[in-house]
Amino acid sequence: MNAFNYFMPTRMVYGQGVVREAGKDLALGRKALIVTGKSSARLSGALDDVLAVLPGEYVIFDQVENNPSVETVEAGGRLAREEGCDYVIAIGGGSPLDAAKVMAVLAVNDLPVLELYTTQWEKRALPIVAIPTTAGTGSEVTQYAVLTLEEEETKKGLRGPDLFPHTAYLDPKYTESLPLHVTVDTAVDALSHLVESYLSNRATRASDFVALQGIALWGTAIPALRQGSLTLENRDALLLASSLGGIAIAQTGTALVHALGYSLTYYDGFPHGRANGICMKAYLEYTKSVAPERVETVLELLGLESVAAFGELMDELFKDYAGKLQLSPEKIEHYVSKAMLTNNVKNSLGSPSAEELTKILSDSII
Repeated sequence: MNAFNYFMPTRMVYGQGVVREAGKDLALGRKALIVTGKSSARLSGALDDVLAVLPGEYVIFDQVENNPSVETVEAGGRLAREEGCDYVIAIGGGSPLDAAKVMAVLAVNDLPVLELYTTQWEKRALPIVAIPTTAGTGSEVTQYAVLTLEEEETKKGLRGPDLFPHTAYLDPKYTESLPLHVTVDTAVDALSHLVESYLSNRATRASDFVALQGIALWGTAIPALRQGSLTLENRDALLLASSLGGIAIAQTGTALVHALGYSLTYYDGFPHGRANGICMKAYLEYTKSVAPERVETVLELLGLESVAAFGELMDELFKDYAGKLQLSPEKIEHYVSKAMLTNNVKNSLGSPSAEELTKILSDSII
């Protein structure tokens, strides 16, 4: 019997129309900082739904870019302080949700962002409402926020118990406006969370239960992802799988796929989910050598016969990018050296060495 802690304080409200049905309960205070990207909140209809029922005052910060920067979250935190906001509503994919979490901290703690990585902030972050418009990061149910740090040339996560959103409203209709390539990228991101959690050395029976349910649910959408045509039912499955992935990694963290994927995003411009997907076949091959039964369970739940079949699925989903990743031995060495500094690698089964990460990344070149 293994002992463990399990903490997931976010209230999840799931279903079609949940934001409008929330009405005045959507508000957690007097004045909201509404954080979005430049377009997704509007295109999805989520912002209109929020503004239709939100009581009280609000101010909108809609400048969050993909892979949010230190400068962006500082600007949002400053706006929250100047406007006297007392809670945050985050609408969008992982970037707006993660940025909003850091803004919620900076709204009440006037600190340089980099200090948040080394020092626990004094005042509790403003309460957060999270409304995802992608089925990928699961950020609506985690205590993590990932920013792009130019000083360190990477993406890097920070964490704190008050970064868990107070409430998450999940409506699959908000993902219908996504382009297909974004749907695929974010879906593979969700899968990487589920798989890495299950294959983590921090996994527990509770996190396994969540991760396995999510993997099985994700697997039901494989035919639609292959065809490039998703129904609302498919999107419902992917959104719930994404949130289950978030709940799972909130307990275990992610593993070496993320450690390698961050460099593919920062240096080579690959979207986060795609960067993870590129590395996953070789990751499963490696992990099969140290935990074969767990890898077989993942494949079985996905309805795939082998790791090779998993690789074929990733190749099919990302077929438009074949041949676009070219890494020199020097680049691979650099990416591996950065990955070895992360906790993600330490979370990985088998305690992989730099040599093993080099093989994984070398085998992942497409």
